[in-house]
Amino acid sequence: MPGLYLEDFEPGQIFRHTLRKTITESDNVLFSVMTLNPQPLHIDFDFAEKTEWGKPLVNSLFTLGLMIGISVHDTTLGTLIANLGMTETVFPNPLFHGDTFRVETEVKSVRVSRSKPDRGIVEFEHRGFNQHDILVARCLRQAMVVKRPS
Repeated sequence: MPGLYLEDFEPGQIFRHTLRKTITESDNVLFSVMTLNPQPLHIDFDFAEKTEWGKPLVNSLFTLGLMIGISVHDTTLGTLIANLGMTETVFPNPLFHGDTFRVETEVKSVRVSRSKPDRGIVEFEHRGFNQHDILVARCLRQAMVVKRPS
């Protein structure tokens, strides 16, 4: 697997992920419907047209999932044991259908587990931007990652 081991991470390391995604109407509506989220701001063009945005917003939980998903190949593919939490999640600017989403990840901290010596915890800060380099999402994620096999 191409994922990195605990020892491969160091605070301050930044990954500029090459995967990008142009968000489609189908992406947003399908995610909203699959998660039983009837928020008209995401799925009702007539409703959304009358809001301050004038058009549907991309579902923020889709944005969060996509942001973390894009990071996986470069960071934890096959080396993740578990996500422990996602904190300080913010969406400072809207994301719309047709926007192209890109992500960068910064390693904030790394530590060996105190109770299980074969693993440790990495805290990532994921940042998502639209095609104009405007920050649309940010979150801190705490992940349990395996150490390199002996």
